[in-house]
Amino acid sequence: MGFRENLKNELEYQDIKVKELAAKTGINRKTLDNYLTKSANDPSVTNAVKIARVLNVSVEYLVTGTTFTIGQPQPSTSQEDITELTLKFKQLPHAYRKIALDLINSLLKIQT
Repeated sequence: MGFRENLKNELEYQDIKVKELAAKTGINRKTLDNYLTKSANDPSVTNAVKIARVLNVSVEYLVTGTTFTIGQPQPSTSQEDITELTLKFKQLPHAYRKIALDLINSLLKIQT
């Protein structure tokens, strides 16, 4: 995934609207909307840093979907997994959410 997809996912995960991100970053709303369209260019470094700071993620995560450690890129599995699980969990009907949580709790008991 690229910047556009990672930004969309992060905004949805954090339940932040583009208007709110614009207010917090000082970046024009139309500019942010452009970053979220298929034909958009990636933001300037300055804007990417502003967005990352507000969302409390790294610029590397927004651009690549991974975080980097000195020497080697490492997948940001925890953040990616949390984002993916949250998005999918929100799509479940309420009754299925309890089943999913029960399953996770059961798996955690087996692991320990």
